[in-house]
Amino acid sequence: MHDEFLCHVTAYGICDGRRIGVPLGTYRAPTLALALWWLRDRATWIAERLDPHPEQEPYPSGALVPVAASVADVPALLRAWCGDITQQERVADELAAGRLVRIATSDDTTEYELLAESVDALRMQRTAPVLVVPVA
Repeated sequence: MHDEFLCHVTAYGICDGRRIGVPLGTYRAPTLALALWWLRDRATWIAERLDPHPEQEPYPSGALVPVAASVADVPALLRAWCGDITQQERVADELAAGRLVRIATSDDTTEYELLAESVDALRMQRTAPVLVVPVA
């Protein structure tokens, strides 16, 4: 069982022709339960900023811009992920097994990424011997 987890949230977009990542938060969770809580909290935080009241539409004139029907509804996807018990259990199992977990969704301009990994697994990777292959 892995006891401590490093969690990150990042938004990626294109600026001046380059992919740029903007960190939205980092948390070193002392338990698996707190890592999962923080990931859900950050997903909800992003959803609330993108779509504060999905059931209402009291937006100022000109605040909304139509997008193609193929553009993902990021707030709805993040809210659905937070409420999906099966997905939460899967993430917990992956983290408990020492594997990196990446939850990502994007709209037409931005990709939102939630990452979590075991601190113990990171330490083990650093101490593992590095495979060096000579190039002729």
